[in-house]
This record gives sequence, C-alpha cells and structure tokens, in this order.
Amino acid sequence: MTNKKPVFLLNIQAFLQKIEDGILVGLLLLMIFIAVLQIFLRNLFDSGILWGDPLVRILVLWIGLIGAMVASRDNHHISIDVISRYLPEQIKKLSNLIISIFTSLVCAVMAYYSLIFVMMEKNEGILAFATIPAWVCESIIPVSFIIISFRYLLLSFTCLTKLFKHIPQ
Repeated sequence: MTNKKPVFLLNIQAFLQKIEDGILVGLLLLMIFIAVLQIFLRNLFDSGILWGDPLVRILVLWIGLIGAMVASRDNHHISIDVISRYLPEQIKKLSNLIISIFTSLVCAVMAYYSLIFVMMEKNEGILAFATIPAWVCESIIPVSFIIISFRYLLLSFTCLTKLFKHIPQ
C-alpha cells in the first residue's frame, strides 16, 4: 500500500511553494534595487530616497522571515544533530517527533506574542516610513511564525506515523 497524496493536493502545494518563492525572490530583488539606487543617488547626486533605508531594513525582516518559512517547508532549518547521528533508528524517530512538537510549540508562542506586539503597534499609530504604519511592516512576524508552527505540527504527525510504522506487534 502506497502512501501518496492526491494529485490536486500536490498541485496546490506546488502552487503555494511557487508563490512563496516568487515573493521571496521579488522582495530580494526590490531590496537590492533600492540599496543600489541609494548608493548611486548618494555618490553621484548627494541625495537619496528619504524612505529608502527604512524600506531596506523592513525588507531584510520580510526576507528573513519568509526565508524561514521556506526553510520550514522541508525541515531545512539549522540544527545541531551530532548526537542524533549515533542514535538507534527508533530513538532517532522519537527524537525527531519531540523536536518537531517542541519547534511547533515555540513558534506558536512566538506567533502569539508577536501578534500582541503588532496589535500594540497598531494601537499606537506609529509610522514606519512615509505614510506606512509600522504594524503593516511588522505583520510578517506573526504570520510567518503561525505558518512555521503549522508546518512543524504537520511534520510532527509525519514523524509520529514513521515512529509507529515499523514497530513489531
């Protein structure tokens, strides 16, 4: 018996991954363009875009968090696995399950507190640059942690099925 996902789910997943990758690449290109334009304008014309530097800082935040979301797609986050290399296979599967659940919980807590932070920023009415409210720029924080938490929750179910798949009865 094979354990394959339906084709429509794979198509939706591939489509969402392309959107995620496209947003990441688009934001990176925009950040590079604004940074190079700022350098060009400052060195040649002794001027620059007034909101260019704050925009680049916000783009770094967005790129970093969307990059973390992309890394969580396939469990490619940085990890220290010196000990897990020497564990027996069943213990390694249990270890992966515990790590996935822990990661999901930590990201859920981060999502909760970052959502509170963004709501406080919205209530304060602080502007990030030009007429853009700071909370809009910071909204990626809870969104990314919610998505990462959800992905690791799904991964924990995968780890759970792998753990009990080959246990002799």
